[in-house]
Amino acid sequence: MNWLIVDQIIKDALIEDAIYSDITTSAIVSYDSKCNVDLISKEDGIIAGLPVLRRVFNILGDVEVDFFVADGDSIKTGQAIGILKGSTYNILIGERIALNLLQRMSGIATITNRAVELVKHTNAKILDTRKTTPNLRILEKYAVAVGGGHNHRFSLSDGVLIKDNHIEAAGGIKKAVNKVREKVSFVRKIEVEVESLEQIEEALNVGVDIIMLDNMDTDTMKKAIELINHRSITEASGNISLDNIRQIAETGVDYISLGMLTHSVKALDISMKNLVLK
Repeated sequence: MNWLIVDQIIKDALIEDAIYSDITTSAIVSYDSKCNVDLISKEDGIIAGLPVLRRVFNILGDVEVDFFVADGDSIKTGQAIGILKGSTYNILIGERIALNLLQRMSGIATITNRAVELVKHTNAKILDTRKTTPNLRILEKYAVAVGGGHNHRFSLSDGVLIKDNHIEAAGGIKKAVNKVREKVSFVRKIEVEVESLEQIEEALNVGVDIIMLDNMDTDTMKKAIELINHRSITEASGNISLDNIRQIAETGVDYISLGMLTHSVKALDISMKNLVLK
């Protein structure tokens, strides 16, 4: 993880949450007050983001964080997953930001892990997408990896993905691919999004590296996999959920990408409880 980027995310979040000060904590807590507080899970799931939570309090200072679990571990309702010791003021001012990040990342890891478990009897691998929260992509994609998934592109610079609007703009798959090959280094793989068997034929004829099967029903997808016949890496995308992911994986597709892992995830409920002054 790039901590320069993560630190900036945290600092921006702390400024947003206490742009002038925490008037409640300042009124109640003295700056020299010390305390212990437990980090408690209120749901079953997969924990992700513990180093990020610790970094919040490293930035604020004068808070020691000890964890009883590690990223990727399964946690249970009511389980103590860590303890914070130190400045009461800094713990209270950082509580919401630290928990927001930890809860969201753990929610992503949890749902990713569920998807991975549903397809583990196949060779399909679970991918994320770029449908991430603006400016939180590095954290959310990290959480996908913690949950057992794999990362697709981090940014538009990572690889060529020719989508439907690119195809329309270029005048067809062949023209789009040829334009890319004229201007992009040969070391970059080329992926093309297709919506029909006819488009698959066109993509195969120009020798693309990856074919994304977009919004296909499972019967059409099976025909697509047979047609491609390992001549290209295959990726399924569009309208995929935990309800149909098993059937999609059983078509023989290589990768399954799910925007839901990051764009509509439910945060895992984690809280700080049992504050005791020292």
